[in-house]
Amino acid sequence: MKKALSLLLVLLMVCGIACTASAESYDKVVLSYATFNNIPTAEDLAVVEEAINAITRAKIGVEVKLMPIVIWDYSSQVSLMLQGGDQVDLFQSLGDFNNCVSTGMARDLTDMLAADAPEACELVGQDWLEACSNKGRIYGIPTLKPIALTPMVVYRQDIADELGLDMSAVSSVNDLTDIFRKVKEAKPDLTPLAAVNGGNIGLNLTIPHVDYLSDDYYSPKGMLMNGELTVVDYYASDIFKSTCELARTWYNEGLVMKDAATTSSTAAELMSSGNYFCYIASYSYPEADTAASLEAQCGGYKLGAKIVGSAFLDTSAVNALSWMVSSTSKVPDAALKLLNLTFCDKDIINLVIYGIEGRDYVKNDDGTVRYPDGLEAASVPYTAQLSCGTFGNFFLMYPMEGTDPDSLVWEQEQNRNAETSAAMGFTFDNKRVKTQYTAVSNVIEQYLAGLMCGAVDPETEIPIFLQRLNDAGLGDIIAAKQAQLDDWLAAQGK
Repeated sequence: MKKALSLLLVLLMVCGIACTASAESYDKVVLSYATFNNIPTAEDLAVVEEAINAITRAKIGVEVKLMPIVIWDYSSQVSLMLQGGDQVDLFQSLGDFNNCVSTGMARDLTDMLAADAPEACELVGQDWLEACSNKGRIYGIPTLKPIALTPMVVYRQDIADELGLDMSAVSSVNDLTDIFRKVKEAKPDLTPLAAVNGGNIGLNLTIPHVDYLSDDYYSPKGMLMNGELTVVDYYASDIFKSTCELARTWYNEGLVMKDAATTSSTAAELMSSGNYFCYIASYSYPEADTAASLEAQCGGYKLGAKIVGSAFLDTSAVNALSWMVSSTSKVPDAALKLLNLTFCDKDIINLVIYGIEGRDYVKNDDGTVRYPDGLEAASVPYTAQLSCGTFGNFFLMYPMEGTDPDSLVWEQEQNRNAETSAAMGFTFDNKRVKTQYTAVSNVIEQYLAGLMCGAVDPETEIPIFLQRLNDAGLGDIIAAKQAQLDDWLAAQGK
């Protein structure tokens, strides 16, 4: 009997060791992503992680650690973590593809893609992959989604109805001034315009036909405008000055939130407070769908949306929301396999976006989803719904309640029909002007938010801004961009 018990004990110990070894054999991948929603608690996040791991362990031998970071801190936090040696295996370029490549943050994926991400590559296609390349090498996989972004004003429909505001007559941001004045006069305790996020009230999104040439709209450094192929100083343009003057008018009349340049709140949070009428942002869905999909995020208020600009596609439109494997990752193949699943596994992508069915969301009979009764985006344990357009395969995600499935046709037409930059596919290598890039970026960070949010007087501040940019080396950057663009155009036979 004792011998049998001893044998059983040995078997249990061996089993335990084997199970432990098996558990430890899974590659651990840290997936970092930007969220516009609340950061969940560690306990609530762990439940979502385990639901994902139940799938990934079996499919690709990987376990995931989710790392959501608030949108306004995302780029800086990821950069600091990588510099500090913290594990971050997958991250988003988030409008900074060129810098992620030039600073060595991103791994060259070219020779890994066929083995580790075949489905993702087939879905996005070679043209989009090439938009995520540098000197012929591929460094990212772009999000598969309706990519042609159209600027819209998203507003409180109940207030528009109450005040008799004709939002259908709004076709540009210049038409909004009278609307804002009517709102302010009728409801003096309400601020007409909220920020999208810190330093951004959406006006920069409405400037037409702009190719940022591997930069993003938060920090442009030489760009193409109006279909021309000459790199220009955006900050010296008439459109920049007039946009800043419009923002200043709104600021002086109390039509825009006073701390828009420095706020840490997002548009959804501000709208949820009930203290704002609208905000301006870009979306890739029809007006009605855009409004319906945002209502739960914005406090449950009935919303409307009105287009105030046109869609435009450039290289950055594709690679701005690309996914990268960090150059410091010790498990790059596992990371790329996990990324691939976000493009081809419906359960994985919906777990990341919506969390746990029944706890974080409820599925309706028509296939749409909503938040559980009595809960909203700010109160469910987990949601990353506002990140739906930045993650994997959008077309595998459950649609939010109130959206129209037929809108996918509109979205595909937008992608096909949007005006496309003549420099589509060009990426700028800033290595030879890295010192100037840093200096110019610092100047832009100091001045741009205040100018674009109306907090400072453009009449006095733009000349100072231009001089500081010149001193920091913006001219060198523009010249380098033009030279590289000319070479690229010649190679393309254009």
